[in-house]
Amino acid sequence: MKFFCDPKTLMHSISIVQKAVSSKSTLPILKGIYLEAFDKNLRLVGTDMEIGIDHIMGANIIEEGSIVVDARLFSEIIRRLPDSEVEVSLQNNNQLLIKCASTEFNILSYNSSEFPELPEIEEEQTHEISQELFKSMIRQTVFATAQDEARPILTGVLMEIEDDTLNMVALDGYRVALRKGKIEAHLNNKVVIPGKTLNEVNRIIGGEEDEKVQISLTNNHALFTVGNTKLISRLLEGEFINYKQILPKEFKSRIKVNAKHLLDSIERASLLGKEGRNNLVKFIITDENMIINSNSELGNVHEEIKIELEGEDLQIAFNSKYFIDALKVIDDETVYLEFTTNLSPGIIKPITNDNTIYLVLPVRLASY
Repeated sequence: MKFFCDPKTLMHSISIVQKAVSSKSTLPILKGIYLEAFDKNLRLVGTDMEIGIDHIMGANIIEEGSIVVDARLFSEIIRRLPDSEVEVSLQNNNQLLIKCASTEFNILSYNSSEFPELPEIEEEQTHEISQELFKSMIRQTVFATAQDEARPILTGVLMEIEDDTLNMVALDGYRVALRKGKIEAHLNNKVVIPGKTLNEVNRIIGGEEDEKVQISLTNNHALFTVGNTKLISRLLEGEFINYKQILPKEFKSRIKVNAKHLLDSIERASLLGKEGRNNLVKFIITDENMIINSNSELGNVHEEIKIELEGEDLQIAFNSKYFIDALKVIDDETVYLEFTTNLSPGIIKPITNDNTIYLVLPVRLASY
């Protein structure tokens, strides 16, 4: 194997596949990147057996072949090379020669036959969605996945395809994030994608409105194709919670409020809430005003913002983190807050559409 390429292009490609490389595996081969030189292309693959990333870049191929090289070491070498064409060639005894200007490295590599093959996924039934839209949908849901492994299914995001609509849902037992978007679909489907997978897809996506992400699903795996990059992931097994039963169908109090003003006020109130009980903030809602209070042993804070209230006055308390997380990813300038009672879940959603809904469980006022 022997090829020439631009070191910056190679470094960019390494950074894409390196996200899937295992850093904790006891198998040295899984800490490596698979390199394959063929035609006018260099293929790079990384996998931890849960996620696999396959990326193709252009290169000047002198001799075809394949090898596996330690990902961390290879990345550090390429990152520090001079800004000049790099030559990579396989020598005797699995030594990989890396030459660039007056710099030369010889490093140990592994036999490529020992590298695990990525699962084969049929791409005949492929769904397509705008890169820009899918990136936005990931950003607006994945933050609400559970961070502990007590209920593994909740560490993922439900992807529910119904006709030409994709519903993405994340919940962790205290909140629900729902985002709907249009997708070009061939059949209905329902799978749970690990949150880690979607975070990696989000990093790969450029976000161009006219470019598409291709999504292929099987019973066990999902394949996301973005340009010259393929990401394959295992699906999470188990039954996802029926989120439709959780969402309230009516409200007794609806507030219209500026999203940024609300976010700023809650963030200030949370400065003291963090020192108290569970980041607790209390909303006192009356007519045209909403008072936001937070108390701790260090003191208290009082915030007041203008609102438009439809329905009944209310006093209700929440963990400020859950409100802050939701408000940060809503793109609308103005939002609705909908409440039923001080013990019922609260809803946050933009006023311009019903494509985005956030549910947050309240905290009992008696413990305030």
